Amino acid sequence: MDTIGSLFNPAAVAVIGASHTPGKIGNSIVRNIIASGYRGAIFPVNPAGGEVCGLKCFKSIEDIQETVDVACTVVPARLVHDAVLASALKGVKYNLIITSGFSETGNIDEEKKLVQTARAHGMRIVGPNIFGLYSAEASMDATFGTGNIKPGPVAIITQSGALGLAMIGKTGVESIGLSAIVSVGNKCDIDESDLLAYLVQQQATKVILMYIEGIRQGERFIRALKKATRVKPVVVIKSGRSARGAAAAASHTGSLAGADEIVDAILRQCGALRADSIAEAFSWCAYLAHAPAPAAEQTVIITNGGGVGVMATDACERYEIPLYNDSEALRDIFAPVTPSYGSTKNPIDITGGAAAPEYSQALDAALAHDRIGAAMALYCETAVFPAADLETMLEDTHRRYSERGRPVLFAAVGGEDIEHAIVRLRKKNVPVFNDVYQAVACMGKLFEHYRQKRSRCDTFEDCAIDTAAIDAITADARTSGRSFLSARESRDIMRIIGLKMPASCVARSLDEALARCSEVGFPLVMKVVSPDIIHKSDAGGVVLDLHNSTEVIDAWQAIMQRCLAFLPGARVDGIELSAMIEPGVETIVGARRDPVFGPIAMFGQGGIYVEVMKDVAFRSLPLNRLEILAMMKQTRTYPLLLGVRGEAKKDIEGVLEAIIKVGALVRACDYISDIEINPLVVFEENAGANALDVRILLATQRKEQP
Repeated sequence: MDTIGSLFNPAAVAVIGASHTPGKIGNSIVRNIIASGYRGAIFPVNPAGGEVCGLKCFKSIEDIQETVDVACTVVPARLVHDAVLASALKGVKYNLIITSGFSETGNIDEEKKLVQTARAHGMRIVGPNIFGLYSAEASMDATFGTGNIKPGPVAIITQSGALGLAMIGKTGVESIGLSAIVSVGNKCDIDESDLLAYLVQQQATKVILMYIEGIRQGERFIRALKKATRVKPVVVIKSGRSARGAAAAASHTGSLAGADEIVDAILRQCGALRADSIAEAFSWCAYLAHAPAPAAEQTVIITNGGGVGVMATDACERYEIPLYNDSEALRDIFAPVTPSYGSTKNPIDITGGAAAPEYSQALDAALAHDRIGAAMALYCETAVFPAADLETMLEDTHRRYSERGRPVLFAAVGGEDIEHAIVRLRKKNVPVFNDVYQAVACMGKLFEHYRQKRSRCDTFEDCAIDTAAIDAITADARTSGRSFLSARESRDIMRIIGLKMPASCVARSLDEALARCSEVGFPLVMKVVSPDIIHKSDAGGVVLDLHNSTEVIDAWQAIMQRCLAFLPGARVDGIELSAMIEPGVETIVGARRDPVFGPIAMFGQGGIYVEVMKDVAFRSLPLNRLEILAMMKQTRTYPLLLGVRGEAKKDIEGVLEAIIKVGALVRACDYISDIEINPLVVFEENAGANALDVRILLATQRKEQP
């Protein structure tokens, strides 16, 4: 079975549409393959024959006698299908379709036809609409970029062709070597998930960088990304942070789950490191590719300037870098190299009079201490410590730390000489930066990667769902084409999955309400029951804390009047009478079937202000308790569950169980698109939680994943 190995290390490559004219894409690709030192056979293909870049040009791929592993197709869009068919019949394993003019311009059917033809003959497609592929493993630059790619430990997967070509140029400026760079373009066949599976087991690749514009097969992507980050750091740039328009405010879970909020949560859950810019991503990759795994995270900052030390300390807090704070030990370690007017508190200020020997001694002292896991040295240019001495000192220090397997990095602020020294050092893979925050961020991402590797658990909690009982309850709604369940149907489902709700009944008339008050008991709550009014509070359809029949009469009349004024012509099926419950922390728990990523869960602050505060967090289902807790801790609501201002701790285990159960429900019943419990009132520890209001939506149209 071929695991894309032939794509990255082909024995022979054909360029269909090779051009005789220098500067044309079909000529540039052939020229780059030759110039990169590719060791396999190269077959230019052009109906005109002759030679291209000194190589014999074949009139058709059928004329090539040897086996061809990879074809690069660079013909006009109208001729691509014929080229794909010819390649497939020839036995080509992979076809890099450089040509544009397919789904990105609305030509979707033709693109699907390419895939069908290729798959019918066992060929895979990369693209179309790509700039090609570079593989250090094969010394092959099959792109139409500027060439001269430096081999190294970073692999790049990019959806944008133009940006990918720019990245190639930037890697040269940043002295970043590449193990591979692949343009996926329209992703009609091979996508990020396929490439991740290969690159994660490729020894030369130490870090993977991905630029993504859109994700199609989200659940498959999640599986591939989780496997990859267990082995190597994966840095992701995901464009498109703007919120997508909500189809309708049918559920808070849906309206709050903007595209970027979901992507951000899932990348975090999978252990990926999300960067906001190319500069940030390249900075992280350059450091992560060479930094050793930290044995401990306790870090010291050594500086000759108080200001940069404070900046670094602030950045450490932001990037969750623990600073070593044993004041007595710090004094013993650093007092011999710190003037009396300096400071042995962390950051260690060895003062502006420090030169190379003082820095070396301080960094060596940190290296010799077992409880110090990493070090940062910050340098402000001074007359007593010129840039030439700094360059030598940083290179020597980095070598000593590397030999001991201890992470270290440097930030240097100064003039032209310092900037030139930084450029030279970066070419030698010495991690030195001209910005303190940039340096600290790299260390923070190193810790974040290894922290999640140690702590992440990809097993999950589940619970049995009586799908036959659920099917029976929802049968009428599904048969009639309803997109929602009634309050009674939703309550019955809560009972089946084991979530408590207050005692309640639905009255069709005021007389019935008065007659049935005793079933519920005072005090009680009254809520409108209407298929047209989704958010009851917005319509004035909820009245709380009713203690007698007179108040029930007033509330009934008020609810009816307000709801009909809010939405004239609304269907009102009655009013639900529910028992008032004791106060607790109001949370929201939900699950929904995302069109890209499949089932996801939500937790956050509940009640009527949920859409205003937007204090919610998301995760992809299924989940385990560890990840559910991480989701809960991401919100500002979580501390309320721990107990504040003398209040007792709340029943966090009850919330965990609720999230597991609604998640299992959505996963087990694919016709349920959304379920939202708002509020889920959480009582004191061991007292459980109570679902006051439940909204369940049904999928009227299922979106097929390509």
